[in-house]
Amino acid sequence: MSERFTPAPVSPHVREITVDADGIPLSGLLSEPSHTPPRAVVVALHGGGMRAGYFHGRAHPSLSLLTLGATLGFTVLALDRPGYGTSATLLPAGRTLAEQSLTLHTALDSFARQNHVGAGFFLVAHSYGGKLALTAAADGLGDRFLGLDISGCGHQYAVGTQDLPRLHSLATRRLSWGPLHLYPPNTFAASRCILSPMPEREWSEAAAWPSHFPEVARRVRVPVRLTFAEHEAWWRHDDEALATMTDLLSKARVIVDRQPHAGHNISLGWAARPYHLRALVFLEECLCIAETTQKRPGESAGPATDHGSDGWSHET
Repeated sequence: MSERFTPAPVSPHVREITVDADGIPLSGLLSEPSHTPPRAVVVALHGGGMRAGYFHGRAHPSLSLLTLGATLGFTVLALDRPGYGTSATLLPAGRTLAEQSLTLHTALDSFARQNHVGAGFFLVAHSYGGKLALTAAADGLGDRFLGLDISGCGHQYAVGTQDLPRLHSLATRRLSWGPLHLYPPNTFAASRCILSPMPEREWSEAAAWPSHFPEVARRVRVPVRLTFAEHEAWWRHDDEALATMTDLLSKARVIVDRQPHAGHNISLGWAARPYHLRALVFLEECLCIAETTQKRPGESAGPATDHGSDGWSHET
């Protein structure tokens, strides 16, 4: 890929934003529908060693979740997770997942006080951001989310834990990107501005995720869609691993999907648009479920563990 490239500036429809989370400034990017209030807010959470711009890839116009979401009537808020962007100075070592979850909920409360949020919040999360999405959904306020759409995040690593903190090394480039033809020309040059060191507390906690996941998973009650790229190499995504993962998410409605022609960093490749469209279709389904299953006086909302009666399934 050629490196002679200067990324275009943030588009006029996507603006930089800082959300105050009880004194912790979370920087990010925001896009909003042009002429109508939002139907819901898509909150995008990036992976380790990246920043919010992961969801607004500038190597090609088709990559951006922010512009796509706004055209379909949604506000899209892509946040730099705690320890990244503006908050890195205040939190140089980053925060644990439990602490990030608390900060995220506080930030969303702050955002909701100042902005229309429509039907509520829907999380689109990648890799380490998927761990945060699941952790936040497992917390006491987790039912506030319409659903979670997570890519590139499993529960069992396919690599040794010694490789986890080496995200931007030549040795792990294949794991993060896969075949280079999956990405528009100049992707690496365009992505320089979104790369960031992974905070110490974050990568030191990474190895514990497989043992931490079961406790998190059993407390997630909102719909979850998990997507694994065809060339995903960081995580196990064989049938056995996925069956175990979905079984652990016993109180959630779970769909597992595959994204062909994609590497781990799906939202920076040519597959970004089909993946983002599927994520927003899942949001539409979550909105429909939320609308049709609202508990009415004298009616039961039904068991949260019923995976077959409403068309949801474990697809592996």
